[in-house]
Amino acid sequence: SSPTRSGLSVGDVVAEQSYHLTRDTLVRYAGASGDFNPIHYRDDVATSVGLDGVLAHGMLTMGLAVQPVVDWLGGDSGKVLDYQVRFTRPVLVDAEAGADVIVVAKVGVLDDDGARIDLTVTFGGETVLGKAQVRVALA
Repeated sequence: SSPTRSGLSVGDVVAEQSYHLTRDTLVRYAGASGDFNPIHYRDDVATSVGLDGVLAHGMLTMGLAVQPVVDWLGGDSGKVLDYQVRFTRPVLVDAEAGADVIVVAKVGVLDDDGARIDLTVTFGGETVLGKAQVRVALA
């Protein structure tokens, strides 16, 4: 069942999730999204344009970050009213070790329209999405 406003307080952690990304993840996402920019799967191309290595797609990171909130809402993505992020750091996906992206979702604001859920999205201990905020409708 979907969460309700009652029983929620500002600062409550409503969801936490860790995602392990591999180069296979990036290739699959490229196929699904149609974004075949080689900086997402070829080290030589990534370094030739001045990057430290292959990067996860920004939209993949953004999509993963909101998923724990959708799950918390009972799988009802229709309760997401607005979602915005600022890309602050890339997620480097090592060919062997991959990359772990950690999402923590906290209640930032409660109001008559529902809630603003603030996301902290990190990779390697550093924030990769800034001002990541999800407006949700609550019963």
